[in-house]
Amino acid sequence: MATTRAAPSEAPSPLLTRLRQDGFVIIPSVLTRDELGTLRSAAARLTAVARAGDWPHVRTVGKQFPPWDASLVKKKQGEGGVGIWGVQHLLHPDLPVPQQEDRAAFVRLYFHERLLRVAREFLEIGDGDEDGEGDGKMTMELCNMLVRPDAGWEEEEKEEEKGKEKKKKKKKKGFALRWHRDDIPWSATPEEETARLKREGDRYVHTQWNLPLWDDDSLVVVPGSHKRARTQAERDADPFDENLPGQVKVQLKAGDVVFYDNNILHRGVYDGEKERMTLHGSVGHVEGSQERARNVLQHGVGDWVDRCDFSVLGEGKERRTAEGMRRRLVQLGRENQGRDIGYSLEG
Repeated sequence: MATTRAAPSEAPSPLLTRLRQDGFVIIPSVLTRDELGTLRSAAARLTAVARAGDWPHVRTVGKQFPPWDASLVKKKQGEGGVGIWGVQHLLHPDLPVPQQEDRAAFVRLYFHERLLRVAREFLEIGDGDEDGEGDGKMTMELCNMLVRPDAGWEEEEKEEEKGKEKKKKKKKKGFALRWHRDDIPWSATPEEETARLKREGDRYVHTQWNLPLWDDDSLVVVPGSHKRARTQAERDADPFDENLPGQVKVQLKAGDVVFYDNNILHRGVYDGEKERMTLHGSVGHVEGSQERARNVLQHGVGDWVDRCDFSVLGEGKERRTAEGMRRRLVQLGRENQGRDIGYSLEG
């Protein structure tokens, strides 16, 4: 999560206190059973379209950070083709979903009051604001989805129970991300890390979350690492080390949500045999616009956000909140138009 220098809060909320201490907070059962069912159906249809190569905004297996080359998805595996591990831009006005209600489901989820209420708490802002739109100066950012990687097949030896005979069995390959912080390169020195990490009393100007539609334990974090430079052991470790000291596997049930500091040491380990559709979103604060420009705009969201249709939210406060958040993101794009913002990380 990005931060800005500010005086400490007089009385931080219990959730904010936990976020500052551990770097992540799990909130159970954010979605109702009906909401979960609707989103599962919409996510499954969109994932099928993306796996077929009919949506250009995807994350391709073998590459961790943007930009991703979606043209590789159309090719056959073995002939230069690759699978996907993520689908980008769930709020895109041209999202290729067969049912209009699918697009509406993603809009409702991103602007879900339970999610925004927690975001306000972490960003330390109220419901009101100067323009009366009720968005608390929040800025719309990203809404993506992380899916089971289709990375091909591999053979593994399995012993038969009775005869103890070893046989070859095919299983779907998984895909793993290396240890990283989202906005600090791995090459950073301890001094550079310390300068860019949150200091005690800094106010968050960005918050991000993972919300799984199926049980998910893919996210691995090192609690407290968002407050300090890496230890020597962490610097010396293999980038894909499966047992970094102090690591914790984040256990989520379907419909839970985890909010986390994007500069906590973390990685993703994705099982090719296990269904995964985890919605991945972020919300910003207007005061952090320039600080967040690279991290948000590197995904290309500024190219289409002004065409989003939020009419499904009606004409009340929820819609006003969405329009205010969108307006601030449009402004962020205009302020950086024609500017090479680059990418936060490479690889």
